[in-house]
Amino acid sequence: MLWDLFCRVIDNFGDIGVSWRLAAELGRRGHQVRLWTDDASALAWMAPTGAPGVRVLQWTDPALDSAPGDVVVETFGCAPPDAFLARMAQVRQTPVWINLEYLSAEPYVERSHGLLSPQFSGPAAGLKKWFFYPGFTAATGGLMSAGALIAVDQARAWAHEMGWQRDAQEQLVTVFCYQNPVLPALLQTLSPQRCALLVAPGPARAQLQTLDLPPGLRQVDLPYLSQADFDRLLACADLNLVRGEDSFVRAQCCATGPFLWQAYPQHDGAQGPKLEAFLDLYLADQAPPLATEIRAVFRAFNDRGSVPNSLPGRGGWRAVQAAWGRKLQAQTDLCSQLIAFVRQKQA
Repeated sequence: MLWDLFCRVIDNFGDIGVSWRLAAELGRRGHQVRLWTDDASALAWMAPTGAPGVRVLQWTDPALDSAPGDVVVETFGCAPPDAFLARMAQVRQTPVWINLEYLSAEPYVERSHGLLSPQFSGPAAGLKKWFFYPGFTAATGGLMSAGALIAVDQARAWAHEMGWQRDAQEQLVTVFCYQNPVLPALLQTLSPQRCALLVAPGPARAQLQTLDLPPGLRQVDLPYLSQADFDRLLACADLNLVRGEDSFVRAQCCATGPFLWQAYPQHDGAQGPKLEAFLDLYLADQAPPLATEIRAVFRAFNDRGSVPNSLPGRGGWRAVQAAWGRKLQAQTDLCSQLIAFVRQKQA
């Protein structure tokens, strides 16, 4: 099938990161993909070799004069150009039109996944659009490449080759979060251990440049990494500090070590319910006190409580992560579900 994927880059590379992973995975499965984006600059380091079957095209308005493919995916409700929508309405075989939504563990996701959105006005009047929601349960669209665990020993060997770890006793902590008011306190909690902070480009690095690191911690500033290398980075770490959506998912699907997630901060506090909904699923089978300790440190990392003097026991936390990973691996991945959904609508 020929897929048209539309992506507007808002900030922090998450939009294009998710879109590229989907495009590349579709291409790997033999589909043809046109990825339309208004800013492809991040792909120079995110996907330097491209991907078979994928073409990256400049988003223009009016849209380039191209006949729509078999499937049109607008990522995160970005709304394709009106001229492209008008052509969708004119072709004999109407494309399957999907709005690939943001990831959340909140209950509305299961209720909304797969719902129809008829278009009653504008250039797409008369067309049907379908909502497709990623998620963590069987009643959702799943996660991108769930189950793609990377062997820790291979990832550690890669990190050693890159010169980022001095010895086997040094803990590795990846830092890829937003600017975070509790980051200094979290570093103090980490300081009794000997840690290398593997810091990706972005807001957290800028924040760390204003801080004096506590004893026992050293900072390693990383270059921009391809998506494949970023997955290796997460797999090699003893603790991953991640954010948003793409790195959040990768920390669960590629790595066996614990992670802390900073949800995207919003002025209305909507990140709070998102965090709690995820923790309800993540910790559903865990008993206190460990579950209580893990919830507390996740909340603290999102500025919803005080940073504890010590982190949850790494062995118990790793076991929680392993149990959660097994659940995700048993779930059908997003790309497979999306292809099946499209074929059902085409029938």
